[in-house]
Amino acid sequence: MTRDPRDVILRPWITEKSTRLKEDSRQVCFEISPDANKIEVKKAVEELFKVKVESVTIVKVKGKTKRLGRNLGRTKDRKKAYVKLKPGEKMIEFFEAV
Repeated sequence: MTRDPRDVILRPWITEKSTRLKEDSRQVCFEISPDANKIEVKKAVEELFKVKVESVTIVKVKGKTKRLGRNLGRTKDRKKAYVKLKPGEKMIEFFEAV
């Protein structure tokens, strides 16, 4: 059973580091579904943005402990994917797949 690409890729991960990677090494960062794997991410990016993907690296990000008064809580765990595009492909603009 194939999944909808919008269920695999949740949102772009836009930070200073991801912006620098996008400009320097043609890598784009996304927040992905916690149960997604590299193959699903590659297929989803290729289908949504109509580009060819060279490689995918996945990183698990643990949630941070937060405090509100005397109550302790924790933000949710997340999963990021760094997607490297093949040479010659157009750079992904995030508003294209909306």
